[in-house]
Amino acid sequence: MMGLIKKVLGDPGLRKLSKMEKIAHRIDAMENEYKILSDSDLQAKTDEFKQRLEKGETLDDILPEAFAVVREAAARILNMRPYYVQLVGAIALHEGNIAEMKTGEGKTLVATMPLYLNALEGKGVHLVTVNDYLASRDAEQMGQLFNFLGLTVGLNVPGMSEEEKKEAYAADITYGTNNEYGFDYLRDNMVLYKEEMVQRPLNYAIIDEVDSILIDEARTPLIISGNAEKSTDMYVRANQFVRILKKEEDYTVDLKTKSVQLTEEGMTKAEHFFKIDNLFDYSNVQLNHHVHQALKAHAIMHRDTDYVVQDGEIVIVDQFTGRLMKGRRYSEGLHQAIEAKEGLVIQSESKTLATITFQNYFRMYHKLAGMTGTAKTEEEEFQSIYNMDVIVVPTNKDVIRDDKPDLIYKSMEGKFHAVVKEIERAHKTGQPVLVGTVAVETSELISKMLKKRGIPHNVLNAKNHAKEAEIIENAGQKGAVTIATNMAGRGTDIKLGEGVRELGGLYIIGTERHESRRIDNQLRGRSGRQGDPGMSQFYLSMEDELMRRFGSERMQGMMERLGMADDQPIESKIVSRSVESAQKRVEGNNFDARKQLLQFDDVMRQQREIIYKQRSEVLDSENLREDIEGMIHSVIENHVRAHTPDEEVPEEWDLQKIADYLNALIFDEGEITEGDLKGKEPEEMIELLYGKALKKYDRKEEEFTEERLREFERVITLRAVDTKWMDHIDAMDQLREGIHLRAYGQIDPFREYQMEGFKMFEEMVASIEEEVVNYLMKAEIEGNIQREKVAEGQAVNPQEEEQPKKKKKSPIVKLDRVGRNDPCPCGSGKKYKNCHGK
Repeated sequence: MMGLIKKVLGDPGLRKLSKMEKIAHRIDAMENEYKILSDSDLQAKTDEFKQRLEKGETLDDILPEAFAVVREAAARILNMRPYYVQLVGAIALHEGNIAEMKTGEGKTLVATMPLYLNALEGKGVHLVTVNDYLASRDAEQMGQLFNFLGLTVGLNVPGMSEEEKKEAYAADITYGTNNEYGFDYLRDNMVLYKEEMVQRPLNYAIIDEVDSILIDEARTPLIISGNAEKSTDMYVRANQFVRILKKEEDYTVDLKTKSVQLTEEGMTKAEHFFKIDNLFDYSNVQLNHHVHQALKAHAIMHRDTDYVVQDGEIVIVDQFTGRLMKGRRYSEGLHQAIEAKEGLVIQSESKTLATITFQNYFRMYHKLAGMTGTAKTEEEEFQSIYNMDVIVVPTNKDVIRDDKPDLIYKSMEGKFHAVVKEIERAHKTGQPVLVGTVAVETSELISKMLKKRGIPHNVLNAKNHAKEAEIIENAGQKGAVTIATNMAGRGTDIKLGEGVRELGGLYIIGTERHESRRIDNQLRGRSGRQGDPGMSQFYLSMEDELMRRFGSERMQGMMERLGMADDQPIESKIVSRSVESAQKRVEGNNFDARKQLLQFDDVMRQQREIIYKQRSEVLDSENLREDIEGMIHSVIENHVRAHTPDEEVPEEWDLQKIADYLNALIFDEGEITEGDLKGKEPEEMIELLYGKALKKYDRKEEEFTEERLREFERVITLRAVDTKWMDHIDAMDQLREGIHLRAYGQIDPFREYQMEGFKMFEEMVASIEEEVVNYLMKAEIEGNIQREKVAEGQAVNPQEEEQPKKKKKSPIVKLDRVGRNDPCPCGSGKKYKNCHGK
């Protein structure tokens, strides 16, 4: 569809590019004018631009001059003068687009121009990278340029104190990782005092490796979690049970969707094993969940591919970069199920305190831009979800890399023998080879084969990434052989060593097609930077996962019939095209999944924004009386309306229930009687009750000092909002997990989720109001009032949960300590356990 629209209307990216090229020519024409300025004159331009902005000029008005200033300053300070095409990329970034620029085109330098321009407004701009190493490197290197021009630079990395983070965010330009920006946002919305917040309003961000962050990691939420004390016995029992099951007979695995299900036979075995009548009875929901996770751990999660075992712990392998993700944990009990499978100590589960996806975090910025070497294949997704166009910026020099057609082998064994043979051949000539693998085990297999042949090489995978950047930098040296999982070392340039150009440049060998064409293109793009020679070749087999998932049986059968040997390849454009169409199908499926996830996540986003706004107002407010009066009115009205429905005659109304409930919640025992309400319309009852409640509120104000009551209001409101919101996140997670079953009843799961989620949110708001009103009207304020966190949280990354740490015990001041058998403080005369202690 997108292709057809482009044919009719033309590619909007090309139209935009043409306009940007005209602006770039104007900047180019200013070069001599700025070359003759002294350092101090060049530096004075920053203040001049700020004044012009204050007088009403826009960023677009001063863009050509500002970019010309940065260009000249970069030449003097960094000894790098941005090329014409880099000016084009910088304009694309300023306008909130994605600049697709090939490897080696100097994206780090390109970003300095829009960062400088947008920082002049004084609202703070963020440069987002995929890891701490790149953030530190770029902040230090480019910081020299910004400091010369009179701007401040901050670095935001994990482990910083609150003060250090505040300083980093207060800077004109802040460098940091996607995870850290997201976690800071969540943490800021859990603080107890406004002064503890570190972020300013989200203004402008440039995301480096934007496809990795906004697409590869889009479905993986950032989570702040706390411990949920649960027994780990069930994981052990579920693991024991799953070990006795047989594939196909007791359970089925779907490779396409990576899902696993028990068969009827498997269900019967489960019922016998756990001595229950019905596995799907509501009382067995937890057991069912444990069995399913244990099954997933055994059938889908593979050691040395999805995770590695290191020092008695499960360490997750990032499926996109092949890096070890230490301290991260799979959520929903999957991590514990894997620990049980591997016979390790099972850690306790955790509870979600706050969560957000990268999709929703980055969409909160006033303006967003991104840069990467590969984005065009996902243009539709960038446009529909983030409203960003992909601008393909021409390379400074033509790409002369030779991309050879795929070689397809009958078996994996034949393929790997051919790969090693080719590495050996290239190595003898001195041509450097970079071998890309999809899994850790593949890189180790090739490494073993190379060792047998005595070929020296470096392995860069999840088990060895400490020297990642250094190994990748040297991958272009003469005779170097480097094996890397996926895109390890992303963001690091591979420069060719002496004499390597004459040998044909860097040789890229792909050992398998990734399900995304973009990641294959990233691997190819490692070679042929800045007009360098290079070549790339993918080796596939009919046993590769992508080939199996999309029906390689027919092709395999044909190879068998032709009597082809294992190490005899087919070099076929038809097969290559069918692989590419399979990749397109997977990309389409993944895009649909991300779109659906965003649709569901948007329900939570709307709710999160309401809660965080309310929380922020509580922190900001000097006096919450007006808000709490609204809550009192709402609580009274809800209860009166519930017991005086229009369809009933007044004689049927249960007025005693209203009196009992409101006496327990707001008033003193017996203060409201059925007689007070008799003969009145609902509106009159609400008015009467509200008036009495306000009088009681007035008495509270007289009892306590203004300052103490105001702080007490904030304490109880924050506590109610935080505890209820935390429970609501869990409840929404559970609703989402089971909502797809509604589809079997011909009901749209999303519509149901939306409606039920809204209803649950309304119930949560009513519950917050009740708790605040009850505490305010009933609790006695004794001793010091202290704001306290409802749970100690820790940052947890996408789809995984961080290793639980021991919590420091801090003194907690309770508002009221009441024993189970003491008289209830509400004044009912009943024991606390029989009244409000239920």
